[in-house]
Amino acid sequence: MILRLLADNDLKRAVVTGVVRRNGAIDFLRASDVPLTGLDDYEVLGVAARERRVLVSHDVSTMRTHFERFVAGEHSPGLILIPQGLSIAGAIESILLLCEACEEAELENKICLVPSLVMYGF
Repeated sequence: MILRLLADNDLKRAVVTGVVRRNGAIDFLRASDVPLTGLDDYEVLGVAARERRVLVSHDVSTMRTHFERFVAGEHSPGLILIPQGLSIAGAIESILLLCEACEEAELENKICLVPSLVMYGF
């Protein structure tokens, strides 16, 4: 199953471009397509939920806390966190693997930490 993804404002554009270039069937919106400019993390999670898209972010330090608060009262398709230090190629490969291996329901209300692909549920 190929997941529907949404990049937040801080995700490197090269990651989105590389994922879509490698698999054109992946529906991966950029932050500017929505747009997300000026929204705080909690609002970005709300946009992703309304759009039924898994949010992809480099914001490992704070997004987890916002996600935990969000899923306490709302439903989320999920969150993929990619550390800034991971190579672009590593980020692309991890996202492609997730898109091929996971069903939508497997990421619901969960955080997937790349590159380990460990999932945390709330």
